[in-house]
Amino acid sequence: MTDLALYRNIGIFAHVDAGKTTTTERILKLTGKIHKIGEVHDGAATTDFMEQEQERGITIQSAATTCFWKDYRFNIIDTPGHVDFTIEVYRSLKVLDGGIGVFCGSGGVEPQSETNWRYANDSGVSRVIYVNKLDRIGADFYRVVKQVETVLGAKPVVMTLPIGEEDKFVGVVDLLTRKAWIWDESGDPLNYTIEDVPADMAEAVETWREKLIDDVADQFDDVMERYLDGEEPDIETLKRCIRKGTINMDFFPTLCGSSFKNKGVQLVLDAVIDYLPCPTEVKPQPEVDLDGNPTGLFAEVNVDKPLRSLAFKIMDDRFGALTFLRIYSGKLEKGTSVLNTFTGKTERIGRIVEMHANARIELESAQAGDIVAVLGMKNVQTGHTLCDPKFPATLEPMVFPEPVISLAISPKDKAASEKMGVALGKMIQEDPSFHVETDEDSGETILKGMGELHLDIKVDILRRTHGVEVIVGKPQVAYRETITRAVEDEYTHKKQSGGSGQYGKINYIIEPGEPGSGFIFESKVTGGNVPREYWPAVEKGFKSMLDKGVLAGFPCLDFKVMLMDGGFHAVDSSAIAFEIAAKAAFRQSIPKAAPQLIEPIMSVDTFTPSDHVGDVIGDLNRRRGMIKSQDAGVTGVRIKSEVPLSEMFGYIGDLRTMTSGRGQFSMEFSHYLPCPKNVADEVIKEVTERNKAKEKK
Repeated sequence: MTDLALYRNIGIFAHVDAGKTTTTERILKLTGKIHKIGEVHDGAATTDFMEQEQERGITIQSAATTCFWKDYRFNIIDTPGHVDFTIEVYRSLKVLDGGIGVFCGSGGVEPQSETNWRYANDSGVSRVIYVNKLDRIGADFYRVVKQVETVLGAKPVVMTLPIGEEDKFVGVVDLLTRKAWIWDESGDPLNYTIEDVPADMAEAVETWREKLIDDVADQFDDVMERYLDGEEPDIETLKRCIRKGTINMDFFPTLCGSSFKNKGVQLVLDAVIDYLPCPTEVKPQPEVDLDGNPTGLFAEVNVDKPLRSLAFKIMDDRFGALTFLRIYSGKLEKGTSVLNTFTGKTERIGRIVEMHANARIELESAQAGDIVAVLGMKNVQTGHTLCDPKFPATLEPMVFPEPVISLAISPKDKAASEKMGVALGKMIQEDPSFHVETDEDSGETILKGMGELHLDIKVDILRRTHGVEVIVGKPQVAYRETITRAVEDEYTHKKQSGGSGQYGKINYIIEPGEPGSGFIFESKVTGGNVPREYWPAVEKGFKSMLDKGVLAGFPCLDFKVMLMDGGFHAVDSSAIAFEIAAKAAFRQSIPKAAPQLIEPIMSVDTFTPSDHVGDVIGDLNRRRGMIKSQDAGVTGVRIKSEVPLSEMFGYIGDLRTMTSGRGQFSMEFSHYLPCPKNVADEVIKEVTERNKAKEKK
């Protein structure tokens, strides 16, 4: 039986280009998992094993690997930094106990760092902070520490100080032991010496060490009392305080180094062991019933309890579908059957494997605290719970954002058409933020995703991984429709054609709802004019019409229907009659309620060198952007704005042109707002023309 105190389930997350994958490579080298370090810029990193990742030098899907450091077992997930793949970070954080937040020494706290930090806070994941790339020009450890406080609203507790800056960065000082770790220039992470603190840093080390003790001593009353009486806590006591505060997320131990130059990574690994929680120290996962309501029970991390595991990722590879599981309680054994509480069906566990990026080690069994992959699951999707059939339970499911951008594709020939269906089926299973629909009128396949890069990668995977050649249309924005005026109306559905007829009369009010409220139905019928058993049919009728608005056929949002009165016939009335009445009422009344087109507004975070700020702001204004804030840093200016998605296509090209290739941006969906009339007219005209063209075909 494995001792769970020796487990660490951790994720590495950060902004694009902060050095997550490079840090993972160094960890794998130091723990003896790999013998040759692969570099991201050469396309040779272990965890970036997709062709698309190697070419672009970015991480697209999270990769799992297991390694050992000082007898401790690390299950590590390297996550993407790009905003279009945030879903990968979110679902990884959901199953992790701790994390390493990596920040670039010169870039500091960048846009995506904030989103990932917010996700980690929501998921209650304890973290240590690692300020990387201190060998780069413009790197400033103390500035990044300040940004963690001001931008993230977090409390960093500095554990190591850098020795030297930029190209003179040679090592770090460990504040607890007051020792300097200095690496030579060979690039070998094992070629270091532990020395006394350099004389010119002695004062800074004492100042920061005192601050460290001040920040952590209050975790235990007895330690705080002795400290106030002048007794300095010993190193073991300090570690105990830091561990407690880190697990409670009161503060975040902050270390520094340069992964690329192999300096400082050992101390980060030690910090993971010393300060991040083992599986039993994390708040247990709440269990819910099939409707998603909490049951008040929790999946306690315990090998002797019934099996509870969460499927957090599906990955298709040459051996078939791999289902990644985080086991919360009990044991998972080869050859046994487990219950999927979402589908209500049992599945047999064929093979259990421990993943090392895209290589694998066969296992006979796994237990509470493990992260493993299972082969051969047929109907399991992300967020499903697999449990002991004798003791069924559902773990809190994952909630995924709605896509904001779509793209029409069609296969080049009949052979590609058959392959495309199978390939898309696999891709949907792998990525819950990726949706596929078929346009019934044109027969086109519509891909929906989180951004241009997201869909670009999906088309690339279709072509290269699955060998499906497709013709790609231009990206479309996910517009929505809503109403701006309340309407009181009535509708009677009457049909008599021999035999029993159909009759349903409804009086109703349709009115605009609060932004984000969706569709609300309420019955205010008193007396028995519309019997209670027909109310759900009226609601169902209105609801079934939401997918196609009256302006341009976009889905409808944010309005309320109140059923006020009506009439029924003892013989001819039925649920179907009232449902038909509600559908016709929708078509009759929505045009009277001043319908309006609304568009997705994105939160855009743009970084530009100082000398191009005017151009960038002017360009955002031309794109109908609202500038929210400007924040000047050492290397440039961050501009936060809100811009309609329809104006953001091709932005990266324009930004690079304006800033001589030095600008960066990230964006994520914020909210919906009404379209200006000229834009709405243009969209409606375009949709009408497209529909006419389809009819001619």
